[in-house]
Amino acid sequence: MKNYLIIGASSGIGKSIAQQLAKEHTVFGTYRNTEAEQTPNINFHYLDVLEDDLDFKFLPEVLDGLVYCPGSINLKPFKRFSAKDFEDDFKLQVSGAVKCIQACLPQLKKSKQGSIVLFSSVAVQNGFNFHSQVSASKGAIEGMGKALAAEFAPKIRVNVIAPSLTNTPLASSMLNSEKKIEANAERHPLKSIGESEDIANLAHFLLSDKSSWITGQVHHIDGGISTIK
Repeated sequence: MKNYLIIGASSGIGKSIAQQLAKEHTVFGTYRNTEAEQTPNINFHYLDVLEDDLDFKFLPEVLDGLVYCPGSINLKPFKRFSAKDFEDDFKLQVSGAVKCIQACLPQLKKSKQGSIVLFSSVAVQNGFNFHSQVSASKGAIEGMGKALAAEFAPKIRVNVIAPSLTNTPLASSMLNSEKKIEANAERHPLKSIGESEDIANLAHFLLSDKSSWITGQVHHIDGGISTIK
């Protein structure tokens, strides 16, 4: 049985990852806005990644994997964003990940092979209207993930998952009607919207020993939209 930390485990993709891992391992999950449902093998703790000092005293001596899930989807024309909007998003999606990884490095280094999973977006490698803020922060995550994979090898593997639109509470405003669901599904070659379980399956694999020769990669799970025209 291994120990995993899921930052943002109370909702959406993070919740699905935590639930999958908890079937075989011990999971430490954090929450901020969404109240956590107590689940066997998932130890929930409140954590605000925007705070300067993060308290991880609840973690065990050895940590086998870390997943950073907090994110945002703010879509609007570039001229309507302020510089502060970009800075605030960067603090949540990039600086928060930096603080969590740095704080947990001692425990991750004690694992036989630690694994870190970060999240990007299909929008980074594909130019989408109104996605400038998303693409800026997630582009930074992809670059940092590759750099950390090089720096932490061979002891800790680092991979990034880049999903397309997924049916989670974070994306609810884009999927709150049958018409919107059908329109967004039609954009994808597989003609469907991703579910949180789809992303969790990949994250679970990247955290496991089955992916022991995979690091420094950006894994696209997007219904084919990034490569099939």
